[in-house]
Amino acid sequence: MDVLRPALVNINGRIYRRNAIKDEHYEEEEDDFYHDERGTEYEESATDEVCESHSIEQTDNGFRCAIEVPSVLYKYIIGKKGETRKRLETDTKTSINIPKQGVEGQIVITGSQKSAVSSAATRVEVLMDSFRRKQPFTHFLSFALSDPQIQEGFHAFKAKVLEQCSQDNGVDETIFQNPSKLHLTVGTLVLLNDAEVNKACDHLQEFRHVIKDLTEGKPLPLEVTGIEYMNDDPAMVDILYAKVNLKDHSDRLQVMANRLVEHFVSAGLMFREWDKVKLHGTVMNTLFRKDSTAEDSGGPGRKNMRDREAFDARNILKTFGSYRFGEFDLSSVQLSQRYSTDCTGYYSSAGSVSFT
Repeated sequence: MDVLRPALVNINGRIYRRNAIKDEHYEEEEDDFYHDERGTEYEESATDEVCESHSIEQTDNGFRCAIEVPSVLYKYIIGKKGETRKRLETDTKTSINIPKQGVEGQIVITGSQKSAVSSAATRVEVLMDSFRRKQPFTHFLSFALSDPQIQEGFHAFKAKVLEQCSQDNGVDETIFQNPSKLHLTVGTLVLLNDAEVNKACDHLQEFRHVIKDLTEGKPLPLEVTGIEYMNDDPAMVDILYAKVNLKDHSDRLQVMANRLVEHFVSAGLMFREWDKVKLHGTVMNTLFRKDSTAEDSGGPGRKNMRDREAFDARNILKTFGSYRFGEFDLSSVQLSQRYSTDCTGYYSSAGSVSFT
């Protein structure tokens, strides 16, 4: 790690510096979910300072702070045999009350000193953030490409590739995208309960005015033409994608995607992974070879990259490099639910904003 440029963590709009002391290997087996939170330290100027982002109430017995925590994360605050909670309580001289597993509620921290309650709350939130980052994403912002004309072009592309390139190493029918789920991934989110899904939907609606300004209240005419691959070796490809551009050759869609990510990152609902969104419509993905329900997560270097059988895309790129899938008018952005299907065959939508 570059000590002069440490990783930063955004928690409720406040920035903490992440100082990695050692590289922990996290692995869940049975109930062995305890990991020493001291293996990674977080600090602002001093974690014991009163943090204004916490709502701390004064009571007859001292001070109280309630933190909304998805129940799936309770076990990380409790630790194996309660060790993590005990250590937090001892270090901060506070009491931490956690609801029963599976019951959505608040973690309540009480103590005689306001600074101690604030310190405990900060440590709980940092611990939550650390383990939230290890959860698989549940939702993603998407631009649907499942227009009938694009689907028709995709079906023709698939048929021609299988006819002309099926002898190439690793090329077979199982690695093609489901045409009903063709899409552009803007960014992924980990939403662990209904309250977080509702919060994400609210933030998407808050972005409505930006979308209206960029689109002038009209659909964006898109053309889907050409294919490209993700990695550096065309003979060993995991993801092949269709390129998407606005017919007026403007960058409005790219600007919208970048600003959407910025909006959700600033709200603490999304983790920044790239300097800008790589807009691409996956048409072939080796994740589908073993799991037809796998979802494209937006780019290389993501989870589930091990044990993938790559394919030789050289002939496909040579023959279909400028293939035209079609054109259509994009009219909305959606908060899509992973591993779901609606009545059209596309992902179920938790929320959306129309351009018109």
